[in-house]
Amino acid sequence: MDVKNVSAQALKSMLHDGKEIAVLDAREEGDFATSHLLLAASVPLSRLEALLALRVPRRSARIVWMDANEGFAERAAKRSCQLGYGDVSVLEGGVEAWRMAGYLVYTGVHVPSKAFAEVVEHEEATPWISASDLQARMAEDPSVVLLDSRSYEEYHSNTIPGSVSCPGAELVYRIQEMVPSKDTTVVVNCGGRTRSIIGAQSLINAGLENPVLSLRDGTMAWHLAGLEVATGREARAPEVSDTGRAWAERAVEGVAARFEVPRIGSDALEGWLADDERTTYVVDVRTREEYEAGHIASARLVPGGQLVQETDRHIGVWGSRVVLTDDDGVRATMTASWLIQMGWDAHVFVPEAEYPRVTGPQAAEILGLEQA
Repeated sequence: MDVKNVSAQALKSMLHDGKEIAVLDAREEGDFATSHLLLAASVPLSRLEALLALRVPRRSARIVWMDANEGFAERAAKRSCQLGYGDVSVLEGGVEAWRMAGYLVYTGVHVPSKAFAEVVEHEEATPWISASDLQARMAEDPSVVLLDSRSYEEYHSNTIPGSVSCPGAELVYRIQEMVPSKDTTVVVNCGGRTRSIIGAQSLINAGLENPVLSLRDGTMAWHLAGLEVATGREARAPEVSDTGRAWAERAVEGVAARFEVPRIGSDALEGWLADDERTTYVVDVRTREEYEAGHIASARLVPGGQLVQETDRHIGVWGSRVVLTDDDGVRATMTASWLIQMGWDAHVFVPEAEYPRVTGPQAAEILGLEQA
C-alpha cells in the first residue's frame, strides 16, 4: 500500500473536518518534547510495534505520521501499512513545515491536559495555596489532610512529608475516610500543577463541604522553596467504607447531571466494539489490584486519574469514543466528567446485568509477532 503525503495546510483541514484522526510523532519522546503539534501523540519508531495498537486500536483509523524531517515518519508509515493499517499519511516537511505554515508548535509532554487544567483553574477559580503558606498552615494545624494525587509510584519516589497517596480518580471515592470533620482542610498536591488543580476541583465539584485547596506548583514548588522532600513514603488512602461509598455515589450524581455524563449498557458497548467505522476505547480506572482481580476483557487499565493527566498517551485517535468502567460508577463518572469538558465523547459503562469478566494483568499487544 502506498503511503500518502499531506501538506501542513491539508493536515490543518483534516484536524477540523469532524472525522477521526491520529497524529503520531515517530521521534523519540525527548525529541518530541522539544517541538510538536498540540494534538500529536508520541509513538517512537523504536517502539512502534509495542505502542501502536494501544494508541490506535482500529486498523482503519486515519493516521498522519510526522517527525522533524529525519525520515522516521516515512519508515513508521510504511511499517504501519505492513501491520494492517489502511489509511496512512506522512506530514510533508514535518514539524518545521507546520511551523513555517504559521501554525503553533508546542514543547513539553501531555500539553493538552496541562493546558486544560490551566483553563479549569481560571474558569472555576480553583482555590490554591503556596508551598510556604502550606508549611505554615500544617505547622499551625496538624489536622490538615494533604493528598498526593499522582500515581503511587511517583508518590513513593518523592513527596511532601505528611502526605497520603490518593491518586486523582480515587479522591472523591475515598475522601470521606480521611476527613474527621467538615472543618478539616484538604490540600491536593502533585508534582507540578495539573493533577493538583484537577484533584482539588474534583472534590469541589462533588460537593465536599470541607475547605479544599490545590498546592500551587506542587512538590516542585515545595522543593524549590528549600523545604524537605520525603522519599519512600508508603501511606495510602484507606479502603472505602459503606458510608463513604454511599456519600461518593450521591456526590457523583450531581457531577453527572452538571456535565451531562452519558451512561451506556452492555448492548451499546458490544455494538460499539464491533463498529469498524469508529474507534472505541474502553478504560478501567480502578486500582491495579482491583483490575487484576476481575475486569471486562476489552478494558485497558489506566488507574487513578492518569487518563485525564495523559490523554495523549492513552487516547491516540481524536474524535473517538471513550467508555469508562469501574465497580459502582464513582471513579468512572468523575473521569468522564473531565474528559467531556476536554471535548471527548466519554461514557460510563453501567451493565444491565452481571457482565463477563476476566482476571489477571493487562496483556501486551505486540504487533508483528505473527509475521516473525
